[in-house]
Amino acid sequence: MIYLIGGPPKCGKTTLAKKLSKTFGMPWVSTDTLQCVIKPYTNKESFLPSKNNDEKYARYSSAEIIEDYQRQAKTVYQAIEMFAVCEITDGNDFIIEGYHVEPELVAELNSKYPGKIKSVFLIKYDREKFVGDIKKSTTPNDWIIARTNNEETYQKIAEMICEYGKFFENEAKKYSFKVLNMDDDFDDRIKEAVDHLIPLPPSVIPSQRGISLATP
Repeated sequence: MIYLIGGPPKCGKTTLAKKLSKTFGMPWVSTDTLQCVIKPYTNKESFLPSKNNDEKYARYSSAEIIEDYQRQAKTVYQAIEMFAVCEITDGNDFIIEGYHVEPELVAELNSKYPGKIKSVFLIKYDREKFVGDIKKSTTPNDWIIARTNNEETYQKIAEMICEYGKFFENEAKKYSFKVLNMDDDFDDRIKEAVDHLIPLPPSVIPSQRGISLATP
């Protein structure tokens, strides 16, 4: 089975991938890695240039940045499919996560490889909470903190993430894919995502697969 996790940046996709990997012993890859591999072979001019977030968000609107993310996603579609096909052919379970995993792509893969694809999409809509959480981030080399100096830019990034989330939610609903709002009760939403992707057999309780029932 191929487990696909999509949604805007900084919405919990990597956290979910790591949880699945640790709990079930499955390998995973970020689509950021796949993009880095194929980037030398793509049209670099199709991506918005910037030295840091302050410059980028002063120069471009949220809509333009989202369009840029969507262009980037399309360039990685084929790489994601090739990766998935190799793992399906070898009979492996594998996790692929990233904003490049769009509902349109998942629908295409579902039609080509029925019964071999499971997906979930994570989004956020609370701008103020997003900014507060980012500033408390302990992620090494967090791209927002590392490349942002102006307070106004944090707000613009949050606006973009929330607007981008609307795209994912609307597209996912077209195909009846699972969408989770990660604004509140983050740990509970991660558990919900795990249960959606890999339902528990009736004889297994959550604690037996490393998922605590304690509320955060």
